Amino acid sequence: MEHEKLFEGEYRFMQLIWDKAPVNSGELVKMCETAFEWKKSTTYTMIKKLCEKGYIANKDAMITVLIGRDTAQTEVSRDFVDRTFSGSIFDMFTAFYGGEKISEEEAKKLIDLIDMHREGK
Repeated sequence: MEHEKLFEGEYRFMQLIWDKAPVNSGELVKMCETAFEWKKSTTYTMIKKLCEKGYIANKDAMITVLIGRDTAQTEVSRDFVDRTFSGSIFDMFTAFYGGEKISEEEAKKLIDLIDMHREGK
């Protein structure tokens, strides 16, 4: 299931929440002031947006996670591959390594990963 996309600032905010949740909204305001130099109103606006997008819940001033980091990162990664490499994992991998050599251990792990996700298995 794909969720509404996160903008860069929303993603950075979610990183903070994923690291600290559950977290009191007042404490989150203090953390955002330190981490991002945000005003209280900015933090509460971001909480509201991410509640509307379904990433977090705010009940009794307690912020909890509804969509985990792994799920969000998978969706962001798939979107990146779709947009940048027309959905080709091979093209992404080729661009990422840019002709660099990989170790035997990395090669084995990649082969195992490919075998695990190969169509028809």
